Amino acid sequence: MDDIRILIADDDDGMRLIMRRFVEKAGGFQIVGEAKDGRELIRLNEQTHPQVILLDVEMPVMTGVECARIIQDINPKTILVFATAHEKYMGDAFEVYAFDYLLKPFREQRVMKTLALIRSRLAEEAEERAVKPETPRNVAPRKLMLRHKEGVSFVDMEDILLIQREERSTVLYLAGGERLVTSDSLSELDERLPDDMFFRTHKSYVVGLRHIDSITPYGRWTYVVKLRGTTHDALVTAERLEILQKMFA
Repeated sequence: MDDIRILIADDDDGMRLIMRRFVEKAGGFQIVGEAKDGRELIRLNEQTHPQVILLDVEMPVMTGVECARIIQDINPKTILVFATAHEKYMGDAFEVYAFDYLLKPFREQRVMKTLALIRSRLAEEAEERAVKPETPRNVAPRKLMLRHKEGVSFVDMEDILLIQREERSTVLYLAGGERLVTSDSLSELDERLPDDMFFRTHKSYVVGLRHIDSITPYGRWTYVVKLRGTTHDALVTAERLEILQKMFA
């Protein structure tokens, strides 16, 4: 697996230096940029497409939490690790599904453990993407109408594996590897989808229930949903996982 792209954001020069040294010592990471404020973080995120962002909460121009909301709408799978001196922001980090929350001053062992867990998670995902996905069984189709700039199109609901927010758009991944972009919002589609076929696991994901293969721990408050027929996956919050488990009980 290639080095993991990581972006560091903190308005304190000394703290960025400390985080940079931890990342370099951990190995397996490539620092693609450093930001001193929220606006610079958003700009660097769109330029470098990091897999991981290590960020402070209290930053000039935009807070880390405000940045996290924007970043999630671009790529909800970006791993966000907050590093802050204030425990009071932990609830905000929970709302944006942070992978972890490090309290300053943090011990080297604590940071290394988080970075090792990230490395392990991404390595597992890379291995799974290398495996050819299964082809879902054929079933009677139910149609969903999608709006887009060329007009409208119809897809079989049974073919929909995953719907997610991606690059500020709503994207559908279908059986057979097809990818569709629609102007419909995720919430609009969620309202039109039957509850016996689809489940909203997270503010950025809706999954096809019959395509769920497994669910495993991901971050501090989230789990990852693996789907048959695609190398793409989704996140599910602990709260939504409890509801999903009751549906299958």
